[in-house]
Amino acid sequence: MVEKVYPMTLEGKEKLEKELEELITVKRKEIVERIKIARSFGDLSENSEYESAKDEQAFVEGRITSIENMIRLSQIIDSNNDKNTVSLGHTVTFIELPDGEEEVYTIVGSAEADPFSGKISNDSPIAKALLGKSINDKVLIATPGGNMEVKIVKIA
Repeated sequence: MVEKVYPMTLEGKEKLEKELEELITVKRKEIVERIKIARSFGDLSENSEYESAKDEQAFVEGRITSIENMIRLSQIIDSNNDKNTVSLGHTVTFIELPDGEEEVYTIVGSAEADPFSGKISNDSPIAKALLGKSINDKVLIATPGGNMEVKIVKIA
C-alpha cells in the first residue's frame, strides 16, 4: 500500500510540530485532570462533564495521531525553484477578468491549507488550474460558483 505524502513548506511543518507539542504537553494533561475531577462527581452514567472530557480526549488523541502521521510523511517543498512557473510554495497574484479584481494566494499542501490566511491547498480548484502556469498566462478556473478567467501578474 502506498502511503499519502504530505507536501508542505518548512514553516508549515514547524507549525504542525508546535501544535503537536502543545497537544501532548498541555492539552493532554488538562483533559486527564478534567476526567479525574469529573470522576469524583460519582455516577459516570449521568455525568455530562465526564462524557464531555472523554469526547475531547478522543478528539485530541485523534488529532495527535493525524499530526504525527503528516509529519512522518511530510515532503518539504522547495519554493526557491523557478519563479516564472507556479508551483507549490509559491505566492501567486492574479487579476480576475474582466473587472480586474486582484487576488493573492500561496499554494501549499493540504496539511497546511488555511484559506482565511490566503493559503490554499494544491488540491483546490484554483490551485489545480494555476499550477504549471506562468506570468501573463490567462487561466480558466472551474469553481463551485462557476467559471472565472484570471491573468497571472506575479509569482513570488
